[in-house]
Amino acid sequence: MIRYLTAGESHGESLIGIVEGMPAHVPLSPSDINEHLARRWLGYGRGGRSKIENDKVHIYSGIRFEKTLGSPIAMRIDNGAYKKDKAGWPEKMAIEGNGEGIEPVTLPRPGHADLAGMQKYNFDDMRPVIDRSSARETAMRVACCSVARTLLRHFGIEVGSHVTRIGKVGYDGPGDWYDRVESLIDGGSARAVYEKADASETRMLDEDMTTRCVEHIEEAKANRDSLGGTYEVIATGVPPGLGSYVHWDRRLDGRLVQAICSIQAQKAAEIGDGVRNASRPGSEVHDPILPGEGDTYPRRTNRAGGLEGGTTNGMPIVVRGYMKPIPTLIKPLDSVDTATNEAQPTRYERSDITSVPAASTVAEATVAWTLAEALLETYGGDTIDDVRAHMESDRASRSR
Repeated sequence: MIRYLTAGESHGESLIGIVEGMPAHVPLSPSDINEHLARRWLGYGRGGRSKIENDKVHIYSGIRFEKTLGSPIAMRIDNGAYKKDKAGWPEKMAIEGNGEGIEPVTLPRPGHADLAGMQKYNFDDMRPVIDRSSARETAMRVACCSVARTLLRHFGIEVGSHVTRIGKVGYDGPGDWYDRVESLIDGGSARAVYEKADASETRMLDEDMTTRCVEHIEEAKANRDSLGGTYEVIATGVPPGLGSYVHWDRRLDGRLVQAICSIQAQKAAEIGDGVRNASRPGSEVHDPILPGEGDTYPRRTNRAGGLEGGTTNGMPIVVRGYMKPIPTLIKPLDSVDTATNEAQPTRYERSDITSVPAASTVAEATVAWTLAEALLETYGGDTIDDVRAHMESDRASRSR
């Protein structure tokens, strides 16, 4: 079993992560992680913090001579805003002392964890909730998941993503982008998808759509508003048989949806054409099976998103995420000061107009981690050679 933990607050000194259970001898260097940390900042419409942070991972343990040791991997990412920002975070987020003289935050923002977290942990100051629930946590999450991503890559599994909608501007349905994605996959893998998307300011695969989205973001900014959107995550090279139908908690489709919805501000997810399939007749939903080789049977279509019965079927994994607009707005929303119980408009805190492009890269990371979990459950071992041997033996026993 592999697992990871993240720790740290948005404006604390640093973020900390620990990855446990990675097999030994997996090639891994800081650059493998830093590549995806940099991609997390992509996208038009990001706020001022993107100019402050320069995320680089520092690895403390679990790696020697650029290979995993099988022991826990400990990592740190420093928060540039801790010292560079003029808001006095070393005092406001101090480890020691009693907080005397620090003004409490008592005005919750609708749509954030502020009030719910304050009620849960019985705080009279919601700053601890704001700082831990912040999407800044995803920087370390991407770092941890990128460790698992290197494991997948050594077995020919790649994960990529692209944005399909920002606010009112986007594609009408998968048919509008299917050919572009298929062409990129045929020319390489899901990696080709994310490399193409990264070249766009909005991580979209169409230049005209990118231009329209940039204009839409500028319009939202002028209106002092924010925008949500949708994206698609694709994994190629995934073998059949990962996950299982025999228990609810082993169904891989459910685990992938949970991985997407665990990301801040993600409110829905679907596998393949899940939402549209609900309104179609069965004859237009289920993917016809074609003759194949060994235990691999291709499908004529992939509306199921590479999963049937909670188990991978050898087709590309397709997961789509739906992000709500960021709830920190320049335009005040109605709220209540918890210190006085008086109605009051919300304060403004620095924020993005949209971070859908960034969310799509975080979703890549969480999908990669979930697939790595499933891979090791099926073909696990103490070393990468053990995993490879188990996979090759299984494939040989299944071949016809």
